[in-house]
Amino acid sequence: MAEFVANEIQEVELGQNVLLNGSIPCNKGYVLHREGSGIVTLRGVTNSCSCFARYQVTFNGNIAVPEDGVAGEISLALAIDGEPLQTSRARVTPAAVDEYFNTTSTAIITVPRGCCYTVAVENTSDQAINVQNANLAISRIA
Repeated sequence: MAEFVANEIQEVELGQNVLLNGSIPCNKGYVLHREGSGIVTLRGVTNSCSCFARYQVTFNGNIAVPEDGVAGEISLALAIDGEPLQTSRARVTPAAVDEYFNTTSTAIITVPRGCCYTVAVENTSDQAINVQNANLAISRIA
């Protein structure tokens, strides 16, 4: 298991990633992350005749419209190789700016043997959002 966090408030522009710091790194080299980056690499390392490695990726964090934004629907999603996974999209509609909502998103990601996928948490709103207490947990499940 690996865990990446960012407790401070960060403003994330449209289409950009939530930046994360390592909290619990993967000691086996299956999950790679550069400190302060928003991108995590999942490796398709297998120890048997399996054709894939499977990971459960879960994001939890608080999101809000920044003070200079417009109250309305905001969202974020897990992105695989830069493309938002629409089934993981978490949406909320604050009635006012600086009103935080807790969001959670989970996806099962299958990485073919010998390949790598990148995973990030991307702002899929039509404006910048604030993100606080971000937590990305990754567990290898197969």
